[in-house]
Amino acid sequence: MVGTTSLILTLTRQCNLRCSYCPTAKDGWPVLSTSAIDQSIEIFLSLYKQGEIKLFGGEPFLEPELIRYVLDVVKDEPRINKVYVSTNGLGLNLDWIEYFKNYPKAIVTISLDGKPKDHRRMRRAISEDIPDCYDHVVSLLPTLLEIPRLVITQTIAPATARNAYENFRHLRDLGFWRFNFLPGYFIPWKEEQLEALRLNFQKIAKDIIQDWQQGRLVYVRNLFIQAPTPFFNQGLIVDCDKTIHPSNLGLSSSLEELRGRTTVGTLDAPPSLKDLEEKSQQVNEMLQEFISEKIWTSTLRSDQELTRFCQVLFPHFLRYKKKKRAV
Repeated sequence: MVGTTSLILTLTRQCNLRCSYCPTAKDGWPVLSTSAIDQSIEIFLSLYKQGEIKLFGGEPFLEPELIRYVLDVVKDEPRINKVYVSTNGLGLNLDWIEYFKNYPKAIVTISLDGKPKDHRRMRRAISEDIPDCYDHVVSLLPTLLEIPRLVITQTIAPATARNAYENFRHLRDLGFWRFNFLPGYFIPWKEEQLEALRLNFQKIAKDIIQDWQQGRLVYVRNLFIQAPTPFFNQGLIVDCDKTIHPSNLGLSSSLEELRGRTTVGTLDAPPSLKDLEEKSQQVNEMLQEFISEKIWTSTLRSDQELTRFCQVLFPHFLRYKKKKRAV
């Protein structure tokens, strides 16, 4: 099977922010239709029988009716156990929070990098009439924290690596306790920045371990993810033009040439599971052909620091879980 049993829907490539580390090509693309969503779910279940759905962009909340459509369609579908919604948070409001509070399959992932200065440093709105995303997300507290499975993605860029621990502490002080850590991938890292990433991951790990030892809730999604390609997701990927891929690396503006090579069908002419599996095995080889050795090495090294971080945490997490079950 290809990676995990995930159906990944690119609802739209449009976004109201321009984050410095985001590679997605955003302009000139269509929006996925409800009929295309229906086709995607049908194809996914015919191939995989069961699994999860991930809603990506761009910014999915620029098409809120499509998010609601997916959630409503699979709400009572036993073969779909989770629906991930990744967002910059600007589309969230009290009505959506109430909806997610009563939707047990939903996992809402908000990108929030830490203190306002570092968060804003990497994220720019496309126009002045768009609210500040940090201020908007924080304005929804504490109600936002009532969403049962709310995850914060803390992206750590090379320029903010030295502040990663302080940014983590800030997010903890805001009340967040579910995290996904994401080093900046496919961008250059200097030696001193990689060293800063390593040291800050060590500090973050120390804090999390201490929390577990004292019985406090902290969830690290990275402990449960094994991705064959850094940053990019694998599974059954349906792009907003209805093409099907085993990886969403073609979202990147610098890798658009690869879309033709990763395409294994369309919603009207879907691939077999064998086609998906064979193509997925070629993804890393394709990447190395199209990006410089410096960027590829940089990506692997930043990913290695994340792996070390997880390796340090995992045995402590197992002890925490064992202790929790014994109580």
